[in-house]
Amino acid sequence: MNNSQEMIMAGFGGQGIMFAGRLMAYAGMLAGKEVSWLPSYGPEMRGGTANCHVIVSDQQVGSPIVNNPTALIAMNRPSLDKFESTVLPGGLLIIDSSLINRSIERKDIRAIEVPATQLAVDMGEGKLANMVLIGKLVKETEVFPLEVLVQAMNKAVSARNKDLLDMNVKALELGYNY
Repeated sequence: MNNSQEMIMAGFGGQGIMFAGRLMAYAGMLAGKEVSWLPSYGPEMRGGTANCHVIVSDQQVGSPIVNNPTALIAMNRPSLDKFESTVLPGGLLIIDSSLINRSIERKDIRAIEVPATQLAVDMGEGKLANMVLIGKLVKETEVFPLEVLVQAMNKAVSARNKDLLDMNVKALELGYNY
């Protein structure tokens, strides 16, 4: 079964966009798939726009650049405005409805609004909205099982941040089950 995903994750610098993308690429590797991860920063890292292109594929990846994603996560309004039109028809668009004050305009894609920042704040860790959205992305795309994502998280979180591991996993599961 070929389940290749070409994804763009976008938001403000400091929202954990790059970490989320690296985590997806790492989980793809653990799942035995071909992967690429390409970060892109706006003028300033924190507060500026940031996005990354992630490809998780059963075939060899020819180019790390994603022009028309099969899936998009938009964590802020500028990212939604910039990338909504690029999603492939039939593709998936997940937005953080806590931070984006407009609805998704396209009708030819699967659109999911998740109040990720609010869910993360309610959980006690507002910075984990990215993990809530990644959990939802994995659930909707079935690109690999949630267990593989959790396994990748165990490897990705540094030893000095092990206390954050459980919270990150909880956020992934929260999004997955939302």
